[in-house]
Amino acid sequence: MKYRKMGSLNWEVSALGLGCMRLPPRSINRLRAETKKSVKVICYAIDNGINYLDSAWVYHLGDSEKVLGQALRDGYREKVKIATKLPTFLVRNPKDFDYHL
Repeated sequence: MKYRKMGSLNWEVSALGLGCMRLPPRSINRLRAETKKSVKVICYAIDNGINYLDSAWVYHLGDSEKVLGQALRDGYREKVKIATKLPTFLVRNPKDFDYHL
């Protein structure tokens, strides 16, 4: 894996990141199976050098972040940086920022 300096931060980011927008794939009848597959995909990516992950609450209304949380157990969280996005369309007052992030 190739790495690059991330802006002015003292951190090297993998040239490839993993976007979790489609994890887990939507399947009402097979959600548990798809969750297990998604966790395997995320762990495989990290095991092979990817250290930058992207998620957001709006990806499957929080399911993507839940799967990511499951995948980052057992020491994986310390190996990565995570980018997320604020669903600004849900922000109505200042308290909403902390709630949604």
